[in-house]
Amino acid sequence: MSSRVRSWQRSRTFHHSAFPARRLASGRGETVSVCLPARNEERTIGAILRALMPLRELGAIDQIVVVDASTDATGEIARSLGAEVHDQSQLRPELGPVLGKGDAMWRALEVLTGDVICFLDADSEHFGAHFACGLLGPLLQSAEISFVKGLYRRPFRIGETTLPDGGGRVTELTARPLLSLFYPELAAVRQPLAGEVAARRELLERLPFVTGYGVDIALLIDAYGAVGLDGLAQVDLDVRQNAHQPLRDLGPMAFAVLHAVSVRLQREGRLAGPLSHAFLGQDDEDLPVLAHEPVERPPLSQLRAAA
Repeated sequence: MSSRVRSWQRSRTFHHSAFPARRLASGRGETVSVCLPARNEERTIGAILRALMPLRELGAIDQIVVVDASTDATGEIARSLGAEVHDQSQLRPELGPVLGKGDAMWRALEVLTGDVICFLDADSEHFGAHFACGLLGPLLQSAEISFVKGLYRRPFRIGETTLPDGGGRVTELTARPLLSLFYPELAAVRQPLAGEVAARRELLERLPFVTGYGVDIALLIDAYGAVGLDGLAQVDLDVRQNAHQPLRDLGPMAFAVLHAVSVRLQREGRLAGPLSHAFLGQDDEDLPVLAHEPVERPPLSQLRAAA
């Protein structure tokens, strides 16, 4: 790790305890939106919103939005707790079906009003308000920072047994090695696939959004290209627990990450195409195609300029 990366790690890695809610509410000059893309998260959405709502009452945040694509009671629970709920399919419906999490995040920008926007995963267990406060803190306290990622320890749960570490398998086996090899200045980003991220609206509107699972690493790389290493930060949120995917489902996820990075290398002239658009996953009977052709939504600033 270079001295520059070590210096960034020391100066741009924070702990959430440095940003208590009352500190964020005091003298805040920017509006803040918190967004949770959700799909069938009735098991966790209630606890998450009960932790977030006091932040709005305190004045630390202004807007709490759930963009929902559920067939269970996720939306009803969110509305009952006071969240602003939008059906994902009704956001830019002219574009057709919503193509995964990244597409939901991009479409949500249409209804998010904040100068600063915080995206949180809706499947986190043992969630605390410090997730939002920690991510927002560096942005609200320093004009030099434009993009913040969460970091945390990932326990791995197998049935009734929970190991202290071992979660984040795609992160450790795919995402971090890719960054170390091709974007070494991002090697110190501990959780490049974290869905917990906050950024200035102005920056998000300049970035394309990968529609699927590759959105998080793509946003990190593109934000790095737009604002440089010093414009990025990461915040220790302690622990994040969520349900884990079976091993057989990790191949398509790793492929989406690899594809998002490869597209960026191709644009930079460091990789020759064409790239494969499909991943073949092992099945008991055959090898079905498990991934459709990846799609990227263009930067909103480009759409406005073309209108």
